[in-house]
Amino acid sequence: MAIIDRVKFDGIASRDWVIYKHPSEKLVAGTQLIVGEGQVAVFVKGGKVCDIFAPGTYTLSTGNLPILSTFVNIPFGGKTPFTAEIYYINTVTKLDILWGTSDPVQLIDPKYLVRLRIRAFGQMGLKISNCKDFITNIIGSMNPSDVVKYDKVLDFYRGILVSKVKSDIADIIINDKISALEITPHLDEISAELEKTLAPEFEKFGFTVINFYIKSINFPEEDFEKINTILEDKAAFDIMGDSRYAVKRSFDVYEGAANNEGGGLAGAMVAGGVGLGAGAALAQGMPEIATTPAAQSAYCPSCHAANPEGSKFCNSCGSLMKVNKNVVKCPSCGNENPAGSKFCNECGQPFSQPKCQCGAELRAGAKFCNECGRKVGE
Repeated sequence: MAIIDRVKFDGIASRDWVIYKHPSEKLVAGTQLIVGEGQVAVFVKGGKVCDIFAPGTYTLSTGNLPILSTFVNIPFGGKTPFTAEIYYINTVTKLDILWGTSDPVQLIDPKYLVRLRIRAFGQMGLKISNCKDFITNIIGSMNPSDVVKYDKVLDFYRGILVSKVKSDIADIIINDKISALEITPHLDEISAELEKTLAPEFEKFGFTVINFYIKSINFPEEDFEKINTILEDKAAFDIMGDSRYAVKRSFDVYEGAANNEGGGLAGAMVAGGVGLGAGAALAQGMPEIATTPAAQSAYCPSCHAANPEGSKFCNSCGSLMKVNKNVVKCPSCGNENPAGSKFCNECGQPFSQPKCQCGAELRAGAKFCNECGRKVGE
């Protein structure tokens, strides 16, 4: 490779570059080195950083290459070539670096107790502040013939970035019990905490974290639907009250079963009045919404369905509402009479067997005694 006497890198228009290796390695004393604004030039020999030049124009000599001259015999005023690698590093702050978690963080929302798959996205700013640490960590993994850009360099550090973001977000949601649905107002404080966490990690590689922002923390739409269902149920509880909501839900279940095609067992139960009985049982604990006050209702001893007071037979299952043993049933008309009655209060039939004056018992409706022939009533 030919000996050159002028070393310069104009950079690229986008300013996305991070590091550039000058193609010439053969230099001589007196070579002119030009370093632009927002750049530094680093001389490397045998993988060791020797000298660093800030923006400006330099004529290379043993005076401004103190470390390199200890490794290379550079004759003063001579034109003897020597070899050294020259790297240009971009020191301009890069503020528009986008980041995101490629894989979701899976956790249980502390408020709604549903599994969520959370992703985070944001932006950060970086600046190379320690060129020696940076080039020592990056020089072995780059292609010397290329201009290395920020996106390629960040591939080396993406694992650190994403793992720290995931860990801190999960820690805040779980330990501080902040629901993912209510985390937006906390993005600034979470961003500040993450910046403090990430700064030492990037300093190891020569970077300074200028700023770090979380733009959004979100989760898939299907996960949100689960929370939305819970919110709708909670609103129903708040409006109706726990007891009323429980009764409403029980009727919803029975109505759905009855309307289901084919009916099945649940439909048959509702059609046969079992559902109504269950609803009445629930309503006993809620007198303010019962259609008939409990004091004016009679309950069937067989199916426990509510019936109007005084009913003799259940209007749900047809069973006798009560069996009163303290009555006398008329053998003639079947009417029930109070215990101790001598005549039926419906047809007037006497309950004791009539007797003739001769002492013989008379049959019901007899006009003459079978024993003495006396006419009944004489």
